[in-house]
Amino acid sequence: MSTSPPTTTPVAAKSTAPATAGQDASGTERVSSTTAASASQLASEQKVLKASLRHFPDFPLKGILFVDILPLFADHTLHKTLINALKLQVLTACNGVKPDVIVGLDARGFLFGPSLALALGAGFAPVRKQGKLPGDLSKASFKKEYGEDVFEIQNDAIKAGSKVLIVDDIIATGGTAACAGQLVKDLGGEIMGYLFILEIDFLKGRDKLDAPVIILLRD
Repeated sequence: MSTSPPTTTPVAAKSTAPATAGQDASGTERVSSTTAASASQLASEQKVLKASLRHFPDFPLKGILFVDILPLFADHTLHKTLINALKLQVLTACNGVKPDVIVGLDARGFLFGPSLALALGAGFAPVRKQGKLPGDLSKASFKKEYGEDVFEIQNDAIKAGSKVLIVDDIIATGGTAACAGQLVKDLGGEIMGYLFILEIDFLKGRDKLDAPVIILLRD
């Protein structure tokens, strides 16, 4: 074993001169470059994902064009692309702030909510229709075309002060998302946004929501 004395590396004094073009004294340019790269990657992934959607006219009723997102989950590469694009979209929209908890809506919010939670280092909590969850619950109702429905969440799913992102596949009238938002607030969570893969714009569902709405794909 060597017994030679350790060497000391001189440490340069930190410059107090203002940064000029090409310098990175504050890290500003490096962050800007990273942001631009992320935006470029997101745009590329959004293009791939949008091209993979399927369209079914007159389903479930005549005059309706149904947009099918299931191909995004059927292929391993597309699935990975979807989760990464959602992650980049969230970080971009929220200025790099990550949620503590992702709340997925019954039922298609369960398709990608847990995977996105893993990618963002967050927990996942499901909001389910009445009678599907055990334990102590909070509940809220929302109006449907014919009557009302009820959503429930477990009371220990969200800690007071937690930053929460609510996710579902599509926003239409916004009633279910607004109901989930009420449950989050009842438990003391702070809603940082609502994330959807697609939006049916003319139904103006986002008008019912009280936090930023993030849409991944414009179909």
